[in-house]
Amino acid sequence: MTLFDRHILKSMIGPFFFALMIVIFLFLFQFLIKSLDQFVGKGLSIWVIIQLISLNLAWMLTLAVPMAMLVSSMMTFGTMSSNNEITILKASGVSLIRLMIPVFLISIVMFYLMVRFNNDVLPEANHQARVLLYDITKTKPTFILEPGKFSDDLNGVQILVKKTFPNSNNIEGVYIYNYSNPNSKDLLTAKRGDISFSADFTKVIMNLYDGEIHQYNMKNGNQDYRKIIFEKHRLTFDAEGFGFKKSDDNAFSRGDRELSANAMKTVVDSLKISRDNVYENFTKNLNSDLSRVTRLNFIDTVFFRSQNDTALNDNPDITRKRNLTAYDTLNNYIKLFTGKKNEVKNIKESYIQLGKQINSYDVEIHKKYSIPFACIVFVLVGAPLGYRVKRGGFGIAAGMSLLFFLLYWACLIGGEKLADRGIVSAFTGMWIADIIIGCLGLYLIFKSS
Repeated sequence: MTLFDRHILKSMIGPFFFALMIVIFLFLFQFLIKSLDQFVGKGLSIWVIIQLISLNLAWMLTLAVPMAMLVSSMMTFGTMSSNNEITILKASGVSLIRLMIPVFLISIVMFYLMVRFNNDVLPEANHQARVLLYDITKTKPTFILEPGKFSDDLNGVQILVKKTFPNSNNIEGVYIYNYSNPNSKDLLTAKRGDISFSADFTKVIMNLYDGEIHQYNMKNGNQDYRKIIFEKHRLTFDAEGFGFKKSDDNAFSRGDRELSANAMKTVVDSLKISRDNVYENFTKNLNSDLSRVTRLNFIDTVFFRSQNDTALNDNPDITRKRNLTAYDTLNNYIKLFTGKKNEVKNIKESYIQLGKQINSYDVEIHKKYSIPFACIVFVLVGAPLGYRVKRGGFGIAAGMSLLFFLLYWACLIGGEKLADRGIVSAFTGMWIADIIIGCLGLYLIFKSS
């Protein structure tokens, strides 16, 4: 490795990590804005929120690394160009392609590392993030009482309070309607009280003072009314769902984004076998039913008996049986063809659905490699573009990188949708973005050389 090779690689380190942090911050900000309403007001611990963010950093890193390679290569060669370093080296017989070799080798290393990351780390992170988000979603919001409004957050109980106090659990003017027991309707009133959760969030505890309990019992058809006056009374209610509970990761099935490429290939092979079996079984059944129809000799049936056969035509009993036989024969074959029509429709839907699942897994398999490969194609674009711009500022490099990344992203998303629908192959849909950006990079290298 020559001196200028080390100089180029050293110049890339700072811009790479700076761009990486900026891109991850933007993705993280977007994620928090999108998911904020799912965990605000649920009493989640800081550790749960940190864990959710950490798990989602995996997919952010997958997208941020290629863009950081683009920004860093553009800034490095832009700075060298503005300082006339590249001009001096080219005058000494060193070409732009030779200068790009160390950066290109680093991009290959990054491609390999990101492929391993996408197959070993990303699937597990996606799976745990989905399970954690499910646990957060099913967690009920923190129990809140609003003055003058009935609260039915607790099963079988409605609570109304006239007044609450900020920064305090105290309440005044309490009315509690308990209908959890079908044989008893209880109404409880109290002048004041306080409300809190148990330590494990499984119970709501209410301490009430100066109140009355009105009980209406309707067991066995008898109506019984009781009134109880109390100075202090404690109530506890089940509060299942208010506290966060972590589910077992193994209890959830894995989707296509939660599997490695090898695991998805196994699933695809299984789906293809199932699809082939559906087609083969349908073909066998159809051929069997068609053979039954072709063996029917219509000339020998009651439809074609001679009208001059008076022995048959003049016999009412034979005529009636012949008509019934004709009707039954026609009706049976109408049912046969109707049933086959519905069977064809169902099999077609099953065949199409299996094809969609295969396409979806194929797309994710190619995505495991096409997105990391962007580390290479972005270097092919960033180096000559930075040399031609001749300005190494982060603002210009980031702006131009954003344009190329948006072009890449549009091609990637469009190709993914077309591949999922079966309009194009999974390879074409997921690699078209790399092909377009790569060809553009080769053109810029040719023009710059």
